[in-house]
Amino acid sequence: MGARITRLAPILLLPLVLWSVASPAHASADPELRRLLKEAIESDSGFEDRFDAQVWLLDMSRRLEKFVKSPRARIELLKRVHYEARRVGIEPELVLAVIEVESRFDEFAISVAGARGLMQVMPFWLNEIGISDQNLFKIRTNLRMGCTILRYYLDMEPNDLGRALARYNGSLGKTVYPNKVISALHKNWFKQ
Repeated sequence: MGARITRLAPILLLPLVLWSVASPAHASADPELRRLLKEAIESDSGFEDRFDAQVWLLDMSRRLEKFVKSPRARIELLKRVHYEARRVGIEPELVLAVIEVESRFDEFAISVAGARGLMQVMPFWLNEIGISDQNLFKIRTNLRMGCTILRYYLDMEPNDLGRALARYNGSLGKTVYPNKVISALHKNWFKQ
């Protein structure tokens, strides 16, 4: 019986989600967001089904709004984050928390150490892998490299997210950075 209810939950929730997306309050507040969500759901963006895509994109877009004002930019970024995170087997919410702490969603951010872009990837990585013509300010390149690097450190520290995050940040042995990311993850990105 419980398995049957679990399988039916998405079907039972669909009218509620569709109502919330199509309700006059949402439609009049941000019709562009509705259009962008529809396009995102219908495009190939790494989602396994349209319902999951609609729910995740709507929820995360609302959360991301305090950092990124443009609905189009939010949806495009979320699609790319979701795709790149899932490509390497990381939860997209963790990537969003890393981006929040690293760059506050500024795709042109440069750290004092010279790290660049959303995930603050160090430029030496481009030379290390022989693609020095790539631009770390391109969202796709930055996310692809940042997610790959993060995955590597998660594999290196399989049971310790804090140590993996510290490795990513170059602060192994310290807890300030991992605590910031974990706090952002719980405060802003985990589904509640």
